[in-house]
Amino acid sequence: MRSGPPTPSVSPMNEKTGGVRLVRIPDDRDGQRLDNFLLGQLKGAPRSIIYKIVRSGQVRVNGGRAKPETKIKAGDEVRIPPVRLAEEGEPKVAPKGLLDRLAASVVFEDKAILALNKPSGIAAHGGSGVSFGVIEGLRALRPNESIELVHRLDRDTSGVIVLAKKRSALLELQALMRGGEDDEGPGKRYLALLVGRVPDGTITVDAPLRKSVLQGGERMVRVDPEGKASVSHIKVLERRGGHSFCEIRIETGRTHQIRVHAAHIGHPVAGDPKYGDKEANKRLAEQVGLKRLFLHAASMEFALDGGATPYLVTAPLSDELRAVLDRLA
Repeated sequence: MRSGPPTPSVSPMNEKTGGVRLVRIPDDRDGQRLDNFLLGQLKGAPRSIIYKIVRSGQVRVNGGRAKPETKIKAGDEVRIPPVRLAEEGEPKVAPKGLLDRLAASVVFEDKAILALNKPSGIAAHGGSGVSFGVIEGLRALRPNESIELVHRLDRDTSGVIVLAKKRSALLELQALMRGGEDDEGPGKRYLALLVGRVPDGTITVDAPLRKSVLQGGERMVRVDPEGKASVSHIKVLERRGGHSFCEIRIETGRTHQIRVHAAHIGHPVAGDPKYGDKEANKRLAEQVGLKRLFLHAASMEFALDGGATPYLVTAPLSDELRAVLDRLA
């Protein structure tokens, strides 16, 4: 019985001199994304460099070019080029403040998963000018553990984010995220303050979404008939100061889905600088101190081990968001 995951086999090819390495993919990495595998192999390398060496063709899978999202298979041979970091031998150190916040944010942990109540303002992972996110911070806190992101959460959104501690849990959760004819994905429940008076009852927003990148690299999402299917269910819980405190359940997990769907029905998420109502955001900041996106991933429900082990992970609203609601009452 193995005490841990097998170590990928490495060909004796200039490994000690920092040259090219040829890595044979072990069974337990079958199906992993190439970029995530490389992040584990090139410790300390930012995701931007990973993307660069893959897209430039320096990384090869079985001798051919690949994409960052390529799913590698057991037995594949991956060519990994030497990567020089800015301060070789002196990797960047995650800020202590970030590590302290992450350590205090753990809401659940067992042998299979780790769940955080992610604070707003912390990215799921580094990249796009951010050196450290949740995954980099947790790996710095727990250097001897295997930890992988199961899903992402917008940087400005707070709440439940789940990480896998076992490869089997990661694969099962990723399969649940993809869903299928006989599988329901994880039940995700969000809490949000939407601008204005949302109609009573449950509104189902079935509007396909499409991503685009503007000049300057800003990522935007819009409703588009040619986009990917996206479904959100919005239910008013309370009226607060002319606005609507809502529960939102999503069937799909598209980038910025709730924010774009809310704006699409004319009731954007309060405090949203990208898709929101600028005048409403300004008033809420001045009158009740809302200085962030009011969107919170409140819970996530799923089952592992073929459905035998159920989970319901919850994360309470932060004090700052509760204070906003109190001031609106």
